[in-house]
Amino acid sequence: MYRKWEQFRSVFVTLSHHIASTGMKILLTGLTGYIGKRLLPVLLEHGHEVISLVRDKTRVQENLLSLDHHRVIEGDLLDPESLKNIPVDIDITYYLVHSMSALLKGFQDLEERSATNFVERINRTNARQIIYLSGISNSERLSSHLASRKSVEEILKRSAAAVTILRAGIIVGSGSASFEIIRDLVEKLPVMVTPKWLNTRCQPIAIRNVIGYLEGVIGLEKAYDQTFDIGGKEVLTYKDMLLQFAEVRKLRRWIYTLPVMTPRLSSYWLYFITSTSYNLAVNLVNSMKIEVVTSENRIRDIVDLELIDYRNSIRLAFERMEQNLVLSSWKDAMVSGNRKIDVSAFIEVPVYGCFKDVRKVPIEGDPRQVLENIWSIGGERGWYYADTLWRFRGFLDKLTGGVGLRRGRTNLSVIHPGDALDFWRVIIANKKESWLLLFAEMKVPGEAWLEFRIRYEPEPVLVQTATFRPKGLWGRIYWHMMSPAHFFIFRKMAVNIATYTGK
Repeated sequence: MYRKWEQFRSVFVTLSHHIASTGMKILLTGLTGYIGKRLLPVLLEHGHEVISLVRDKTRVQENLLSLDHHRVIEGDLLDPESLKNIPVDIDITYYLVHSMSALLKGFQDLEERSATNFVERINRTNARQIIYLSGISNSERLSSHLASRKSVEEILKRSAAAVTILRAGIIVGSGSASFEIIRDLVEKLPVMVTPKWLNTRCQPIAIRNVIGYLEGVIGLEKAYDQTFDIGGKEVLTYKDMLLQFAEVRKLRRWIYTLPVMTPRLSSYWLYFITSTSYNLAVNLVNSMKIEVVTSENRIRDIVDLELIDYRNSIRLAFERMEQNLVLSSWKDAMVSGNRKIDVSAFIEVPVYGCFKDVRKVPIEGDPRQVLENIWSIGGERGWYYADTLWRFRGFLDKLTGGVGLRRGRTNLSVIHPGDALDFWRVIIANKKESWLLLFAEMKVPGEAWLEFRIRYEPEPVLVQTATFRPKGLWGRIYWHMMSPAHFFIFRKMAVNIATYTGK
């Protein structure tokens, strides 16, 4: 009898929480980040009204702007005045803001200022819960990245609202930084000579479980003013993760660790072999030397989730990729580049003081096919001409500290403003106006844009424009040195885009 009563009570409590936690007004920060893009549809699916706070509205995907019960407002967490746009009548707020790869140094100060401004504004609202995704920090010795997360936790706790902190380690899912780095290493290197930190233990967790926990604690009083470690089923070393990834992909790999690889060498090793930026590589290496294993599993007692093991999280990630259903990627965050840019600042391509290469090619076939060709550029499709030279340019960019070509693209045929596209950043992607504008994040002595437009009157024509605004004398020398290559590459590229039929 007692057991039946306990079962009934458990069901009743779960049902009561579900009813109480639906239909809430939620403030979401970090919408354009890896976690935010995945959390939003889940919140809307559960009947919540979501207000997303972003610094730049032009970076938000058009399909996200038009979702029912979703509103986007602008505000910069480093500018307290701009946060007045946050409405007073919110119930729950998510703080999903991190600056890990934006800077090598100084990001801790930025994160503390952002969190302080956020708390001061939230204290003027009706919010009763802040949910923060942090990092597992149970070691006495913390990297600057984890120390920064812990500092933000303490700042958020000053809020009048209850704070729920979820501490995660390695997050595994299509498009996550850790997944893409492991994928790069395993699929490109049959034999790896690696740093000794590959023997460090961690507890990877599937992105689906992270989202499940983030949604599961909404309005849950047992989670108020609590800190929880969240991890997957297994504790693995980074070496185990690489080898198990190889097994899932049916690849034979050999890994040898060396005790002599310094943090600097390890950072360069990650930077040159994977798609990560150097800043992110440095912060990752500093974090990977420290164990990130859960010290407790109390979250499992109050949020009932079926945990996904590491191998299955990899399989699920590849299923999403094969179906072209990757919702978000760390590469599309601005911090995946080496420039801190405001997308809106580069929408207007300069006219004066610039060099231009303009190609106009009449479209004899279906303009819709040409538009699809433009929207598929880069990544696996390549650049329609001289891909070897493009890859060599990417290699040179890596040697000089740039992002290189390895970032690729998140989706094979869909592009949104703010997305990373090889060593370009998407500024405008307006399919209705047949207009794609890219801004260069490669290392160049100046600023560069690459623009594609289809003009339909009097006859359809593809207009491809490369614009370069030089910085100083070296910028002008650079353009003239590259002009012979540009003449052949840009000319042939435009012709191929206009004539490619997909066969």
